[in-house]
Amino acid sequence: MEGLRVAVELALQELLTSPDTAPNICHIESIPAQPARLVEMLPDIQPALRDALRQLGITELYTHQAESWHKLRDGHDIVVVTPTASGKTLCYNLPVLDSIMKNNSARALYVFPTKALAQDQVSALHSLIQQTGRDIKTYTYDGDTPQSARKAIRQAGHVVVTNPDMLHAAILPHHTKWVKLFENLEYVVLDEIHQYRGVFGSHFANVLRRLERITKFYGRSPRFVCCSATIANPGELARLLTARDVHVIDQSGAPKVAKKFLFYNPPVVNAELGIRRSSLLEAKKVAAKLMRNDVQTIVFTNSRVRTELLVTYLRQLVSGGAPKDQSVRGYRGGYLPRERRQIERDLRDAKIRTVVATDALELGIDVGQLEACVMSGYPGTIASTWQRAGRAGRRDGQAIAILIASSNALDQYIITHPEFFFAKNPEHALVNPSNLYILLSHLKCAAFELPFDQDEQFGVESTQQVLNALAEQNMLHFSAGKWYWSAEHFPAEDISLRSASSDNFVVIDETSGARVIAEVDRVSAPMLIHEGAIYIHEGTQYHVDRLEYEEHKAYVHRVDVDYYTDANLAVALRVLRVSNRDTRGELHLGYGEVLTTSMVTMYKKVKLHTHENIGSGEVHLPEEQMHTTACWLALGAHLTHTLAQSEVQSVVVSLANLMHSIAPLFLMSDPRDIRVVPEVKAPFTEMPTVYVYDSYPGGIGLAEKLYDICPHVLRTCLSHLEACKCESGCPSCIGSPLEVQCTKGKSLTRNLLAHLLEAFDQNG
Repeated sequence: MEGLRVAVELALQELLTSPDTAPNICHIESIPAQPARLVEMLPDIQPALRDALRQLGITELYTHQAESWHKLRDGHDIVVVTPTASGKTLCYNLPVLDSIMKNNSARALYVFPTKALAQDQVSALHSLIQQTGRDIKTYTYDGDTPQSARKAIRQAGHVVVTNPDMLHAAILPHHTKWVKLFENLEYVVLDEIHQYRGVFGSHFANVLRRLERITKFYGRSPRFVCCSATIANPGELARLLTARDVHVIDQSGAPKVAKKFLFYNPPVVNAELGIRRSSLLEAKKVAAKLMRNDVQTIVFTNSRVRTELLVTYLRQLVSGGAPKDQSVRGYRGGYLPRERRQIERDLRDAKIRTVVATDALELGIDVGQLEACVMSGYPGTIASTWQRAGRAGRRDGQAIAILIASSNALDQYIITHPEFFFAKNPEHALVNPSNLYILLSHLKCAAFELPFDQDEQFGVESTQQVLNALAEQNMLHFSAGKWYWSAEHFPAEDISLRSASSDNFVVIDETSGARVIAEVDRVSAPMLIHEGAIYIHEGTQYHVDRLEYEEHKAYVHRVDVDYYTDANLAVALRVLRVSNRDTRGELHLGYGEVLTTSMVTMYKKVKLHTHENIGSGEVHLPEEQMHTTACWLALGAHLTHTLAQSEVQSVVVSLANLMHSIAPLFLMSDPRDIRVVPEVKAPFTEMPTVYVYDSYPGGIGLAEKLYDICPHVLRTCLSHLEACKCESGCPSCIGSPLEVQCTKGKSLTRNLLAHLLEAFDQNG
């Protein structure tokens, strides 16, 4: 380990002293090491299990592992909230295996948010079971499970490991085939529950409502074991998901390595416009220094395109971009499963020295002994930032985490307010299981699985009214005090739990023959694989020759060009219903239901390395519609009567950019959870208007919360604007000068915000 410590120390010293990086390091947070807090091995654990742990070198338990054991033994449902690599797996594996050893009929259901995480955890569980010498059958049940194996799993599996999508579509609707599981179910394990937020979490909470109905039908009430990364409301989230009174275990007994957390702000390259050097290019520079010192590093980016660009750049540094070089690899959604498993193995074996990833590697997949984490751009939430930083220093030694800010306002706020980041609680994970759009879908599924009693509730008091409405649509019929499913179709097939559709597009390389190289989800497809796009996969460029939209296929061929493509998304919005409104002088604040129409209209060609715009092209694809909720600010005539039309457009765009950046701090959400639409004269209000809407069907409550806290958001927008050192506006405050198109944009927006806050103050 000493060699590892020396390599990390040398790399850190180079970053702190090199003239091309040292001036950009604006804050260093030293996080001290923490010794382990251990307790004696549990006396009442099965002897074979105790011996197996001893063979694996485990003779004591961390305090949170022991607390989990005792709380479960006392009949509690629990949620364990401890850092990455703190041994949360044993919090559920020990009680589950102990129960099965005592009673061979006992069963457990493990649910992981991704197939990759499930496979990783099953591997660890198999190793422990093998050491016990007992015949405890553990199976993964997902979309890759062969049909020939499924019957055996249903009949014989002691531990069934699955994901939310399979639980929703393949297990619950066919519960009569899973009688052995449901009649003997003792534990339900939900790992990484912080991933169940927004629309995904709202769907999953309803899946668990359905699971609860079925276990009750079979006379069981299993205990829930939830695990989470650090979030502000783990107990609340676990209770919303499970509808149980869950005990929170949040004091970790695991050791922590010493870590240096560096905040890095790229240099200003255009002082007049306030534009900073690209965070991607700075990440390339920082990663190069770590690579030269042979520090095994993970670099996180916030998009698939940026991941592939950075892989390309770093490979060129290592070996002139040779495709066969395997020391630098990418990892993101869209890679084929076999490819991802190989990358995970090579990381653990240290064959890969640098991996560039999206948030696909945020979860607790074992990727070995990484020593440094570089983040190109703020991930969007404090919780996600800590999760990524926790991927380095997972075992012994010391580690480095480096957050490299982009020019956008949210990044600049975080990077210039380190006290906000390090003192602030991580964000709340928000779910809304009673969202009518989502609830209705799962009521159909629940009725298909089991008939509803006349007085039964499904999470909401209005359950019977909703069942009546479904009966009017001939989906249910009422007989002998029960509601029965009467439609012919299978309701679970129509529902995707994720925000994206489950209908993926495949990317087919026709350079020599035809082979599938990747998958792209439906929402991302128009942006990434439209005709004319350059699709980058594992650092190799492919030109999209044609996109067969209805067939969900994109045909590409390999190219070597000096640019990549970036598509633009145009959004139009229409108000359907006003739920609340408030007039403060000339400021009109509203909240309600809206219909958005989005369409990719064009794309830019962007030169590699310099990121110059060198051309463009049109995109011809169908539009997509979404019913959601929005909050809007409409500016009355008095606020804008002294401005020219171009200046009105400037302040509306500037206000929209500021709110999109600052609102997530108050909503405790990811910036991608909301979107903004500025309109100079909105058809609904007939005034300059900024709409902020939830980027999920049906909404998840963010726009409604923004309506309630709007003054606080506007006040922070103003203070951030005043603190920015640019002269007339920049990407760090009101947005790109090319977008705002007004040299007075900053001063005009400052005046507008002052008037808006005055309106709130004068009207209470």
